[in-house]
Amino acid sequence: MSKLARDRLEGREILRQALANPEADFRPGQWEAIDRLVNRRERLLVVERTGWGKSSVYFIATRLLRNRGRGPTIIISPLLALMRNQLEAAKRLGLRARTVNSANRQDWPAIQRALRANQVDALLISPERLSNDAFVRETLEPVARNVGMLVVDEAHCISDWGHDFRPDYRRIVRVLQHMTPQVAVLGTTATANQRVIDDVVTQLGGIGIQRGSLVRNSLALQNLRLPDQAACLTWLAKYLPGLEGAGIIYVLTKRLAEEASTWLQQRGIDARPYHAGVEDSSGRRKADHRVQLERMLLENRVKALVCTTALGMGFDKPDLGFVIHLQAPGSLVSYYQQVGRAGRALERAVGVLLSSPEDEKTNAYFRDAAFPKDGEVQTVLDALDACDGLGEEGLLRSTNLKETRLRYTLRFLEALESAPLMKVDGQWRRLPVEYRLDEEYVRHIRARREAEWREVQRYLDTKECLMRFLARALDDPSAADCGRCANCTGRPVVRGASEAVPKEDAARFLTRRDFPFVAREELDGGTLPKYGFSRRIPPHLLPEEGRVLSRWRDSGWGQVVADEKAAGHFGAGLVDATAEMIATRWRPCPEPLWLTCVPSQRHPELVPDFARRLAARLGLPFVPAVRKVRDNAPQKEQQNRFQQCQNLDGVFAVEEGIPPGPVLLVDDIVDSGWTLTVIAALLRRAGSGPVLPVALASTSTGD
Repeated sequence: MSKLARDRLEGREILRQALANPEADFRPGQWEAIDRLVNRRERLLVVERTGWGKSSVYFIATRLLRNRGRGPTIIISPLLALMRNQLEAAKRLGLRARTVNSANRQDWPAIQRALRANQVDALLISPERLSNDAFVRETLEPVARNVGMLVVDEAHCISDWGHDFRPDYRRIVRVLQHMTPQVAVLGTTATANQRVIDDVVTQLGGIGIQRGSLVRNSLALQNLRLPDQAACLTWLAKYLPGLEGAGIIYVLTKRLAEEASTWLQQRGIDARPYHAGVEDSSGRRKADHRVQLERMLLENRVKALVCTTALGMGFDKPDLGFVIHLQAPGSLVSYYQQVGRAGRALERAVGVLLSSPEDEKTNAYFRDAAFPKDGEVQTVLDALDACDGLGEEGLLRSTNLKETRLRYTLRFLEALESAPLMKVDGQWRRLPVEYRLDEEYVRHIRARREAEWREVQRYLDTKECLMRFLARALDDPSAADCGRCANCTGRPVVRGASEAVPKEDAARFLTRRDFPFVAREELDGGTLPKYGFSRRIPPHLLPEEGRVLSRWRDSGWGQVVADEKAAGHFGAGLVDATAEMIATRWRPCPEPLWLTCVPSQRHPELVPDFARRLAARLGLPFVPAVRKVRDNAPQKEQQNRFQQCQNLDGVFAVEEGIPPGPVLLVDDIVDSGWTLTVIAALLRRAGSGPVLPVALASTSTGD
């Protein structure tokens, strides 16, 4: 028997052990990929459909390499949920796999020791770990020359053209420079068209391609255009209970994940939200709660998880019965990656794409935020030019950038091949490298993303086979009609799913999704010196928990607020809706005895007029207790907490002799919340009772 045949038998035994199936054998292409990595020490990009078994390739290759005395495998993986699945898969193979991520800091020292002692077979890390100098210096560099294989999971994230580009993936090229030229390298993805493949090859260099068919024969697909979000929620409530098994409902924002799950729960359907910030009712740590939710889905103890992309790449539930999109994603590559979660081990699974006109606005926001703007880049570089090193706090003080945009810009710049900055001992320092953002290139990418969105629109409306359309969008040469989708069969894949559905209940739900306003207490030192506040607002001057009627431009009241603000008058409908929210849903305690509002010099009557009518509707006296004594820049233009606080210092004053009882403090739009917080503190200091903030809409995008 040849050595190659013996190696294949050894690999097959490992596969059977992993699957607990004595009859299991490799799928076409799996052994060929393992052989190229283990015996030929190649660099390889594997592009195969979801469920093909890409993780089996690198874990079996790891087992074989370790059996031959090679060093550990380093696996770069983009999501905690994906890492958890990978750790379980490694355990089934008897591999000693560990992970270093933000959720297990207490374990890092022990993992470093075990890695140096060659007691770790596979180390899983997020790409963000590569931006941590201490991690690279203390964990990676000591073992880099001994690494047996480097795996870049979801390798499309390397590419500017990929649907999930992440700047930190660019650092992988630098990591490779610390390793021996003979180290095997594997990139894996199920969501790469030819443009992305070419870009990944350019980034990693000298890498071979193994490509299989992306067609999923078990998936039955259907698309539905619906008039608005209320219609989409109504469709879910009507048809979700009739779907076989458990599944995933994908949304674009954390906010909609919470709202859609609440809507379904109110209708007796056990659906739970899943996103990067989710917590359980007892305040369980986010990572722990996500693990619990994943387990509930794996064990069919919930009907569905309503998820953002936080649950996507690599999540492995072979019997997932359905994937429903409540909003259209920005590209068909992204859609294929998500809908491909369903039906891996089933003869039939369902994928339904719902879309309403609101999806355009949400996707446009994400397209716009995909790369830093030239102004953001130049602001950061100018601030560093003016100082000999700045920490993040110093950069916030020196720039008017949101914290999230500042961090993204720093990561983007640091990941460049000729980076114009670097981080040393917690301080960002400017390097003598000339740099300006290539705006033409960014415009080119943005135009491509817009073209991908137009392709999604064509997919929604096409009459041809939906699986063929998807496969062709990913440049799969084996694209063919599936015979299962709604277009191939001429009937909906979900019985009755093309019928009109009354949406009155969902419309009422969307107009009653007010949410709490919670004051911000911590200040940047010295930002409110004219008011005598340093570090924080004293607890006895903070407002009570308040209420916000809507999200700016959302379904329900959010769009009404935007339209009527532009027209210069808030109508009776908003007065009634706010009064109803206060009196029947909020029921503030203590009960307010009077009402006042936030003044404005630019629109002096807009909010006071609304506040007077709201006071009359609630039977409360309106008292114009707050004056604006100094003009300032619009608060909406202040992008971080330092600038927001500084912009308010000394701007407002409270009249003498105000009523002593609890007071409703009314504003139209709230973003950071500092205006309401500062005015509440001034009212309390002037002798008011508890302050109860109320706003018509929030423009915050942090959710």
